[in-house]
Amino acid sequence: MQIVRTIPDLRAALAARPGRPAFVPTMGNLHDGHIALVRQARPLGDTLVASIFVNRLQFLPHEDFDSYPRTWDADCARLEAAGCDIVFAPREGDLYPEPQTFKVQPDAQLADILEGHFRPGFFTGVCTVVMKLFSAVFFASGGGTAVFGKKDYQQLMVIRRMVEQFALPVTIVAGETERAADGLALSSRNGYLDVDERAAAVQLSQALRALAQATLAPGAAPPAALEQQALELLAQQGWAPDYLTVRRREDLQVPQGSVSSGTLVALGAARLGRTRLIDNLEF
Repeated sequence: MQIVRTIPDLRAALAARPGRPAFVPTMGNLHDGHIALVRQARPLGDTLVASIFVNRLQFLPHEDFDSYPRTWDADCARLEAAGCDIVFAPREGDLYPEPQTFKVQPDAQLADILEGHFRPGFFTGVCTVVMKLFSAVFFASGGGTAVFGKKDYQQLMVIRRMVEQFALPVTIVAGETERAADGLALSSRNGYLDVDERAAAVQLSQALRALAQATLAPGAAPPAALEQQALELLAQQGWAPDYLTVRRREDLQVPQGSVSSGTLVALGAARLGRTRLIDNLEF
C-alpha cells in the first residue's frame, strides 16, 4: 500500500497505474462502516484510493476539530488489510496551501435544511473539500467511482447533486449504514460515549423506527404532530434533539398529501451528553 501526501504525488502515482480509480474519502478514525465502504469500492475500479483528512472547513468554531480522533497507525493497518492501494493523507498545508477563498456553495434548498440548518456552512465545507479531492484523485484518469455511506444521508444527496450540476465524470455509489448488534449506526463519534451513554445511544435509531411506523399507520396523525411527539419522547430519555423528521427521499422536502412506503426517509440528529449523533432510516 502506497502512502502519498501531496496532490502532485497522488496524481503521479495514479498516472502510473492503468485504468480508473475507485475512491473512498474519510476523516480517519476508521471503524467497520468505513471498511465496508472500502470493500464495496474494491471491485469498482482498477486502483483503490482512500483519503484521510480532517477537513477544518466543515467544522464550526465551537465543534470538535482539534479533538477529533486521529488514529493513523490503526487506520493504515485496516486499509491495507481491506485491499487499499493508495492512501492519500494530505497535511492541511498540502490541500490548502493558501486560504481556500474559492468555495463550492451548494443549493440552499437541499443544503440549508436539517444538518445545514443546525451546522451553517457545513455543506459548503464538505462540497469544497470533496471537489478538491475529486480533482486530485480523478485528474489522471478522467473519472471514476466514489463511494459514500448512507449514514450521512443528506451529505450523500448534496454530493450527488454537485456531481450532476458540474457534470463531473464521477459515479457516486451509496453504501448501506453499518450498525452494531443493538442497532446503533457506526460512527467515529461513538467513541465519545461513556458506558451509560453507549447503552442509551440506540434510542435514536429506535425513535426513527417508531416515527416511520407511526407515519405509515392507518389514520396517522399529521407529520408535524408525530415529529413533535418523537422529539418530546427522546428529550424525556435525556437527549437534546435537533430534529426528528420524515422527508421525501428524492429531495429531502416535507412530503405533501398521502404518503407511501418506499419513498420516504426518517432522519434525526440529537446530542447525548457531549456527543452529537445522526442517523436515518429509509422506509
